[in-house]
Amino acid sequence: MTEPLFRDAPYTLSAAATVVAAEDGEIILDRSLFYPAGGGQPGDRGMIELADGRILNVASTRYGDDRATIVLVIESLLDADGDRKPADRDNLAPLVGATVKQRIDWDYRYKLMRMHTAMHLLSVVLPYAVTGGQVGEEESRLDFDLSDGATVDKVEVSRALMALVEADHKVTTEWITDAELEANPGLVKTMKVKPPMGAGKVRLVRIGEDIDLQPCGGTHVRSTAEIGAIHVAKVENKGRINRRVRLRFGRLDG
Repeated sequence: MTEPLFRDAPYTLSAAATVVAAEDGEIILDRSLFYPAGGGQPGDRGMIELADGRILNVASTRYGDDRATIVLVIESLLDADGDRKPADRDNLAPLVGATVKQRIDWDYRYKLMRMHTAMHLLSVVLPYAVTGGQVGEEESRLDFDLSDGATVDKVEVSRALMALVEADHKVTTEWITDAELEANPGLVKTMKVKPPMGAGKVRLVRIGEDIDLQPCGGTHVRSTAEIGAIHVAKVENKGRINRRVRLRFGRLDG
């Protein structure tokens, strides 16, 4: 198994680890700062520093087939002289057992953290079932089931979002058992993506005391004020009852 360091330490930029497996273009560490793609949030990127000065460029991150390991997709290997080499088996397999230092691309990660927390707030402002979503570095989206005929005014929603952001609500995590989640189905806002169950417990993200509480495995900021300026850029019709709401950083008026 890969220890998910990102889960409890999303602000940690670097950490030592041991390479436990390596194939063509992929390696697995015993502990990972890199968030693996899932739940609508892209996987982290960054680099792996080897003891001899070589660097592995991490292009993306995903779960292994067993969901217990985290796979780092290696784009290339840079030697100490800056020469680029392919991330093939010949270059990666000898690394098994080596101690390395992992460094995430913080600017990229932090934007995703801010966006993901903003999307939770959007689900508060628009209290409808979520039919889909995607976290992005510059733009994110949530799809809502508006079968009751409700409409979305991007100016009003943007103002309500900013009120929650500027209130500086604390963002924390907690855990409940699978049985507790099954007994409280209202915690799950997504219609198509269900929280992972089967391990005995499920992680919840809480905003404020009672602003929002829902299952989520993604990375988030410590308080809503860290999100900064955010606004609804566009509302699209995606079918008779489905509405796609797009979020972007910055004020609505630019």
